[in-house]
Amino acid sequence: MPLRHTLLALLVAVFWGLNFLAIRFSLDQFPPLFLAGLRFAILALPALLFVPWPGVKVRYLLGYGLGFGTLQFFGLYLGMAAGFPTGLASLVLQASAPFTVLLGALVLKEHITARRATGVGVAVLGLGLVGVSRGVLDGWMPFLLVLFGAFGWALGNLASRKAQTDRPMALVLWMAVVPPIPLLTVAFLVEGPEQIGAALAGSISLAAIPAWLGLGYTILFGTVVGAGIWVWLMRRHPAGTVAPFSMLVPVVGILAAWAVLGEVPTWLELGGGVLVVGGVIYASVRGTSPAQPAPEPDTAPAGDQPFQDASSSSAR
Repeated sequence: MPLRHTLLALLVAVFWGLNFLAIRFSLDQFPPLFLAGLRFAILALPALLFVPWPGVKVRYLLGYGLGFGTLQFFGLYLGMAAGFPTGLASLVLQASAPFTVLLGALVLKEHITARRATGVGVAVLGLGLVGVSRGVLDGWMPFLLVLFGAFGWALGNLASRKAQTDRPMALVLWMAVVPPIPLLTVAFLVEGPEQIGAALAGSISLAAIPAWLGLGYTILFGTVVGAGIWVWLMRRHPAGTVAPFSMLVPVVGILAAWAVLGEVPTWLELGGGVLVVGGVIYASVRGTSPAQPAPEPDTAPAGDQPFQDASSSSAR
């Protein structure tokens, strides 16, 4: 890629890595399920008013919205609200990659090569190390919730693959129409009107400015700007050239959480992180034969990036 395109890819990785920090600031003010529903409700209105229909079957849009938009952020926000570290959350969501490979084989009957199976195995081993470390320190539930979020993302990947749209950005924005109803319904049933009302009343104060800035960041830079740049790059370069930049997201997320929140991962968590990132990269790059160069893989980004290229999201 030209240098300026490389810099744009790096910028998106930074946007998406800092997204977890923004979520943490918002969770300090708002209940997690209400916050997740509010995030998508704010996106849904302009999508309905100004974005053309992406030209997909309704069932695939619903599947993408329920998997990627609802289940992913249900698990992620609850896990982070339960105390799962911000930086490690950006890492554990990389589990969406091996989940997508396995679900693609089971549901779509996609072939898993030996290289991809090895990469998935290494990534799963790394996730196991992170899980053991956090399970000993804080209990297993926060880790399992974030892992469930990664599984939801993988389910959304399969739906977006079946959608086969040539307007992925429109699909992303219309997907935002789906999550508010289930998320806000569960929020009012579980978190209750009193807790939500108290959070909204308390948000009208100077102390709540970081929470509102965090919410605005996840919507503007995490979704619209980040996804827009990523779509632009994916349309101009092979997926295998662009997608590996998403592996920088947990690096940015962990460093940002360390610098701002003072979160210091253990050596076991760092080792697990190296295995996760390395396994995903190894699985997503096809081997090279002596006679011909390796073709570019059909891969998609990983992390709390609110975008999966619809034409490539199931090939992880």
